[in-house]
Amino acid sequence: MSSIFSHPQDPFEEAGQRAIEPLEPVVNTVVVPGPVARAFVGFTEHTHLWWPLEQHGVYGAGSYVEFEENLILETADDGRTSIWGTLDDWQPPLSFHASWHPGTTALWSTELLVAFRALGGGTEVRVFHEGWEGAEDPAAARQEYAVAWPRILDRYARFMGAGDAVEDSSTGGVA
Repeated sequence: MSSIFSHPQDPFEEAGQRAIEPLEPVVNTVVVPGPVARAFVGFTEHTHLWWPLEQHGVYGAGSYVEFEENLILETADDGRTSIWGTLDDWQPPLSFHASWHPGTTALWSTELLVAFRALGGGTEVRVFHEGWEGAEDPAAARQEYAVAWPRILDRYARFMGAGDAVEDSSTGGVA
């Protein structure tokens, strides 16, 4: 006889399966010179000048990436477009949050938060990428971005006039 205070068993455990642990977020931080507002504008309004589209774009080096209305959009030189994400929280110059799905459909999106804060004479920019269970292949997507974000942020930091050391909080080191 079961107690009225007992909880039902997890149906996956009954079938001999264990619940899958969620994958850890990928967190990377870079410090760029200048005030927060300048860092935010450099990231969101001048993305086309620093984003490595040759490696991390749908249409390659000839395309153009921009934040337009509530979308992050890549446009090919022939006019084709690809939505990379939908902005659902826009807090200039402090942060933005978006569903993130470059090169795929919103059905397979992850979550991206980019936050900006004053730090000494510069701005700390932190990319917090999670929600891997939303990706078509969660482990592969996480691995791809664990490698990509340090490279992407290094390009941004150099564009903003900083060195090329990007902290990788997911591995505890500098990438």
